[in-house]
Amino acid sequence: MAVVDLRTSVSGHETRSVVSFLAILFSVLLLPSCLARLSRCVFRVSRRQASTLLTNFLVLNSEAIFPLQKEDKMSETKEVVHADGPEGSGAESEGEEKSATRFFLNSPAFMSGPMRRHFLQEMVKMLPEKVRNRVTALKHVQLEQLKLESKFYEEVYELERKYQGLYQPLFDKRQKIISGEVEPEVEKATWKSDDEDTEELSDKMKEITLKLKKNLDVKYPDDVKGVPDFWLTVFRSAELLSEMVQEHDEAALKKLRDIKIVYADNPMSYTLEFHFDKNDYFSDPVLTKKYFLKTAVDGEYPFGFEGPEIYKCEGCTIHWEKSMNLTVKTIRKKQKHKARGAVRTITKQVPNDSFFNFFNPPQINEEDKDKEDEETQGILSTDFEIGHFLRARIIPKAVLYYTGDVIDEDYDDDDDDYDEEEEEEDEEEEESEEDDARPKRKPIGGKKPTPNECPNQ
Repeated sequence: MAVVDLRTSVSGHETRSVVSFLAILFSVLLLPSCLARLSRCVFRVSRRQASTLLTNFLVLNSEAIFPLQKEDKMSETKEVVHADGPEGSGAESEGEEKSATRFFLNSPAFMSGPMRRHFLQEMVKMLPEKVRNRVTALKHVQLEQLKLESKFYEEVYELERKYQGLYQPLFDKRQKIISGEVEPEVEKATWKSDDEDTEELSDKMKEITLKLKKNLDVKYPDDVKGVPDFWLTVFRSAELLSEMVQEHDEAALKKLRDIKIVYADNPMSYTLEFHFDKNDYFSDPVLTKKYFLKTAVDGEYPFGFEGPEIYKCEGCTIHWEKSMNLTVKTIRKKQKHKARGAVRTITKQVPNDSFFNFFNPPQINEEDKDKEDEETQGILSTDFEIGHFLRARIIPKAVLYYTGDVIDEDYDDDDDDYDEEEEEEDEEEEESEEDDARPKRKPIGGKKPTPNECPNQ
């Protein structure tokens, strides 16, 4: 058995091949995960968004980052290392290297949406004409199925309207308990105790929770009526809504009594009614936000159909009390006269971040819809998402958000409860489970959310 000194026997070409292959292997298996974790912390994007962005970057820059050194391979003489093994280890490294690079090109699933679409469309164009004709026929079949699906969602909408009428007496009962109009009888819980769920928390998480609990400022008298600050707590417990609520909004939101859903027959739409007690901020007892839906399959772009789509919304005018408008703030600015040097102070009202901006969305004419700027598209996309989230999740399950029985699965991508060794193998399964459990959301500025989720699923 020959003993080989690899330091002198391995050629420079083979060394570069092995190093290059290991670098590519590192980029495929470890680098995306490491960088994805970093980008999730810095940019607050989800695990899936971070992985997609980084993988696409590696695909586009793979040759620049990890060159194949084709010219070196052609020019250098292949040296074979004899160690009681078959010859051709250099060719083997070359094959492995090419295989690692081709992995990206042969796996469209790892590309972003637009990139994947373009790649697959170009692939179809390369098919024989007869095969392309068959693919076109398949898409016509798909179009017929989508038309039936559109009718299906029309019936689902009617079913939602019917059951909303059945739910409403229960929601009215909930409102009376929250407001203190009704004192419920003492009942024992017939479900599993919430305390058993704490067993899943690590000791460190339990320690942090106890520290937070000590600083929790919950000071209500024993004879307090109803459930105080119910809706404010619900909003603060849902990340999508909590981002909207500012500190100066809290006093007004403490006066929120109830939120109702009212479905319309024609046009297909629903209105969210926010009922308030008398307060110091505005005179309106009810603030409304209306969302319009459509289920028709688009004639020009039919294959993007995913069910009912919110395409428009309308807010309402808030009649603010004097100097109590939460959506504007007054700033004072000093101005100096150029000639005389006199200084004067001017006051100016500017927009202010507030939850109540929700009731004043941007208005777009149907004729100018294609001319929307990116900022307006982003605002409306987020608005539609919030409207769907309130209707499908918050209003039907408000008490579960209040108690923590339901949490925003979509925002738990940053959980680091798992050990480092386990995270890599659990990541794929974790994402699959989260996708099944959480409400579907579209990125800001992307396609509008399609609220085809049954509200009480």
